[in-house]
Amino acid sequence: MVADNRFDVEKDKSSAVESPESAHQIGTDHWSQAGFVLTTGVNSVFVLGYSGTVMVPLGWIGGVVGLVLAAASSLYANMLVAKLHNFRGKRNIRYRDLAGEIYGKKAYLVTWILQYINLFMINIGFLIMGGASLKACYVLFTEDHTMKLPYFTGIAGFVCILFAISTPNLSSLRVWLGCSTILSLTYIVVASVLAANDGIKSPPRDYSIQGTATSKIFSIIGASSSLLFAFNTGMVPEIQATLREPAVENMQKALYFQFTAGSIPMFAVTFIGYWAYGSSTPAYLLSSVSGPVWLKAAANISAFLQSVISLHIFASPAYEYMDTKFGVSGGVFEFKSLSFRLAARGGYLTISSLVAALLPFLGDFQSLTGALSTFPLTFILANHMYLVAKKDSLSSLQRSWHKLNVVFFSFMSLAATIAAVRLIAGDSTKYSVFADL
Repeated sequence: MVADNRFDVEKDKSSAVESPESAHQIGTDHWSQAGFVLTTGVNSVFVLGYSGTVMVPLGWIGGVVGLVLAAASSLYANMLVAKLHNFRGKRNIRYRDLAGEIYGKKAYLVTWILQYINLFMINIGFLIMGGASLKACYVLFTEDHTMKLPYFTGIAGFVCILFAISTPNLSSLRVWLGCSTILSLTYIVVASVLAANDGIKSPPRDYSIQGTATSKIFSIIGASSSLLFAFNTGMVPEIQATLREPAVENMQKALYFQFTAGSIPMFAVTFIGYWAYGSSTPAYLLSSVSGPVWLKAAANISAFLQSVISLHIFASPAYEYMDTKFGVSGGVFEFKSLSFRLAARGGYLTISSLVAALLPFLGDFQSLTGALSTFPLTFILANHMYLVAKKDSLSSLQRSWHKLNVVFFSFMSLAATIAAVRLIAGDSTKYSVFADL
């Protein structure tokens, strides 16, 4: 491949980063598979919480406008990263590889840390939601309720370990992506229909934003980071690495699919849930809907199973690092690779499950994840990398635009971090560790 002269940026040789070859499959998948990976993320079990964690703090106008703007800005930022995939004529298959190629070793390390914080916290959220969906199903069939949320979070973690050791890499998810789509549509359709039925039968709802003036401000700021969390994976280069050439064009197709047809179910269930319950909408929509027990149970089980698949997507960069570091690339049933995945991935998920059971505050984790890592990775770094990489071909107006984005999203990241920490501090006074929410 011939390097594009537009990306001919002077490189600091003393800070060059050597990127190892991946132990996972690279450059083999059709763009539609990446599209379904992205769509699995956007329609993950988290969508059952957006009515409560996004719409309630923002209201109708703020919520609708915020989601549309978040989708547009996320598509734009992800496109910037996708266009840099073949920077300097080689494929940069990891986010940190791309940052290291543009800036040097320090940026490589900082990006690595930010990304793994982001993915670790997202995985905690999936374990919380998986546990919550299992508990919601359990409550439908029992009256004593002796099993608490931390137990179900542990069960969710165990199932995720089994799935992780049997699914070597991101490309091997092929058939599971079809299953994920069916599972997503199941709980989204059930939640939407049952919530709409409740809304039709209910008296007029209160859609006002609750709380004092100060609490409203912090809640709105926290919800803004949840908005961006809804659309972003923080691992565009890793997903793009699985695509066959031309990787840039194929990733653009996948992103367009994600932000058009792929986002419709998420928008539908979010708006219907808020319309049905107003300011009293819960953080897990299926916990409030009325309807046949068997139908709610099916939706909750679907939500649990889909969280297992989604977690594997967001944990795959950690798995890829461990497999590449120790040279493990064998098949599913090869003893060496199987035993390594059991130890490495099992340990990673055990720690994640423990943290999820310890601090099960879903909305707070969405806000903090968006503040600490989604803003820096997806918006600040994306705009700045593009500015540096293409500085010679950008007009003064374009350079000013990217600089403005860097400043604006830096401010938003700081404000959202303060708001998220405040939310967590408040919840910590209301709930003990291993709380049964």
